[in-house]
Amino acid sequence: MKHPHAQDNKISSHTLRLVAWEITRRCNLACKHCRAVAEDHPYDNELSTKASFKLLEQIKEVGDPIIILTGGEPLLRDDIFDIAAFGTKLGLRMVMAPNGTLITRDVAQKMKESGIKRISVSLDGSTAETHDTFRGIKNAFEKSIQGIKIAKQAGIEFQINTVITKTNLDQIPKILNLAENLGAVAHHIFLLVPTGRGKYIVDSEINAKEYEETLNWFYDQRDKTPLQLKATCAPHYYRILRQRAKKEGKKVSFETHGLDAVTRGCLAGTGFCFISHVGRVQTCGFLDLECGDVTKQTFEDVWNNSHVFNTLRDFNNLEGKCGICEFKRVCGGCRARAYEATGNYLAQEPLCSYQPGKTHGC
Repeated sequence: MKHPHAQDNKISSHTLRLVAWEITRRCNLACKHCRAVAEDHPYDNELSTKASFKLLEQIKEVGDPIIILTGGEPLLRDDIFDIAAFGTKLGLRMVMAPNGTLITRDVAQKMKESGIKRISVSLDGSTAETHDTFRGIKNAFEKSIQGIKIAKQAGIEFQINTVITKTNLDQIPKILNLAENLGAVAHHIFLLVPTGRGKYIVDSEINAKEYEETLNWFYDQRDKTPLQLKATCAPHYYRILRQRAKKEGKKVSFETHGLDAVTRGCLAGTGFCFISHVGRVQTCGFLDLECGDVTKQTFEDVWNNSHVFNTLRDFNNLEGKCGICEFKRVCGGCRARAYEATGNYLAQEPLCSYQPGKTHGC
């Protein structure tokens, strides 16, 4: 794979690095931002255990990505540990994104035995009041904290994820501090993408100025915290990372450290894809465009031949100021946010205050 500083705007290889698999849509919470509008009941046509094993085998034929078992709530699926163990046996790095409320000592032990390498648990407030309001269920904060502590006692590595909105923007430093005190290895922040239930709280989305300020603050924490920091659905961070590093005379590391890889902003269709509970493949969970269906075709066929994927792999296809931006190879703008705002996934990122041409890029 070409170095990110390569001059050619079209990547020569689309190495599969991350797959987020919505193993089930069922969930015991009712989060305000939920992409899937998940509810607590069984969903029809979810991939069977046998079909799940087959999918993992097909993914392995394409590469060795990290498999994120997500949902919904993955722990509500009865065969979740069989699937995790099968992926582990294939040599895939299996991780999980539970909400933390269902983690017991028995569950934590099964996670460890099935080869789960890391879990991510979302904390969207530094207090129960903020988190519970966002998650839609009373005592969600207390139960998630308890689940995190149980996982840590079992020796399972965990990270804290936080979706940033106007309602918790002022609490982000406290959430980072809480993550440190809990013993997390990483803190990943996510900028709200208004899809699913998120459309109904679009007024809670921070503006472009707050976006820029927040990401610069996040950059400043790199030398102040022992945690690995990563911004997701916030591709501008990878522009800021290079701008700040250049200004400070630092080199940007492009080494891969699993979920904390410092690469480029929007990985949709280039190094990452999303698979729904019924086998629908998308560039990411927020860009609601079907790129293939693993119940009707092989995963390899979808990954290599999807028109949407291949369009996104040529950064010259980006439009508006994203198309002329000197940082398009390392940022790319959020394609899902562009699609929700305009109906065109190649349009310019609507929450970017940067004007192209002000620097010499990366």
